[in-house]
Amino acid sequence: MALAHHPDPEEVDCLIRNAELRDAIEPFLDEAVFEIDFRGLPTEAENRFLESMLAWEQAPLVPIARWFEPVLAMQPACTLDDEQVHDRLWKTIDALYSKRIVLDHTDHLSDRDLYSLIRRDILPAAVKRVELPDNFFHWDCGATDADDISIWLIYYASDLEREQWSLEEGREPPPRQIPPHPRMLPTAPV
Repeated sequence: MALAHHPDPEEVDCLIRNAELRDAIEPFLDEAVFEIDFRGLPTEAENRFLESMLAWEQAPLVPIARWFEPVLAMQPACTLDDEQVHDRLWKTIDALYSKRIVLDHTDHLSDRDLYSLIRRDILPAAVKRVELPDNFFHWDCGATDADDISIWLIYYASDLEREQWSLEEGREPPPRQIPPHPRMLPTAPV
């Protein structure tokens, strides 16, 4: 005689949470979500995915400088000497990381250039502030505009990426160079 499966309270809570999340996310759904096959996911994993989707949809769009109390402000680089720029840059990098903002592809920029980029482009940028402990926002400092693909190709693209770019563009990528300002910046945990 087969015994009936009686779910434990944790399983029931997980299923109830799943129903709550599906109801909450319903107004935000579009056809792209229906391409995801949830049948193969454990309910707990689906719940984490739905929670992250819901957090994204409900997150406020806020300039990064306003993620801080008081608002994070930087003095113009032209008013600072090189040592002051370096010190304040690293304090700002640490502050950004404290809000789970990671700077990628910075090694081609001098301290002064990176400082100016943060002040001019990153701090005023309005970004969805998603409050999840494992969520990191990555800012690609190697592509400040569409014309900067060459920076990525020169300093950061792998051999395979360079080859794929060459095949797509029908031309050779620019020669690879070693980034002139290597840094060990904080990164998102893997």
